[in-house]
Amino acid sequence: MNEFSIVCRVLGTLFYRQPQDPLLVPLFALIQQGKLREHWPLEQDALLLRLQESADPQALAAEFNHLFVGSACAVSPFRSSYVSGESELEVRTFLSQRGMPVSEAPADHFGSLLLAASWLEDQSQEDEVAAQITLFDEYLLPWCGKFLGKVEAHATSGFYRTLCEISREALTVMRDELEESLPEDIEDSEEDEQ
Repeated sequence: MNEFSIVCRVLGTLFYRQPQDPLLVPLFALIQQGKLREHWPLEQDALLLRLQESADPQALAAEFNHLFVGSACAVSPFRSSYVSGESELEVRTFLSQRGMPVSEAPADHFGSLLLAASWLEDQSQEDEVAAQITLFDEYLLPWCGKFLGKVEAHATSGFYRTLCEISREALTVMRDELEESLPEDIEDSEEDEQ
């Protein structure tokens, strides 16, 4: 698993899973012990330190539910709530066409889209960069700013506000890296289309 995949996997998991989920115990241990900073590929030490200071899964459980769970949640984590005229089916179809196994859960959740970016990176298909760029440009970036802003506005702890800052910076860096890793022939064809 490379750096891009790790960042997407960590951020996606923290937005997608309940903080007290047993699968998150090792991740929260890394955060609480300050060891995530040692392995984090981006220059975000100050933000990761702030994340560490408020990383108490039991205390975060109620906030996660308030923010993201149920029809009365403070912030919808689903793309279809932000992009008018777009449906979850479009995301599901895109991921299925790339061979990603998709569960019954909605495929357009912010966290699951980051996890999908990790999955696409790990599969290393010939068109992986183009697929990742499509995922970012069409299914993630157009609405993530509004989503992250709402999370920051409704969060009561520093953890989710800091997670939003980390995510915003990471998404920008990762998208730039995708652009840099495009094969020249794809870059040329994209320039021709403009």
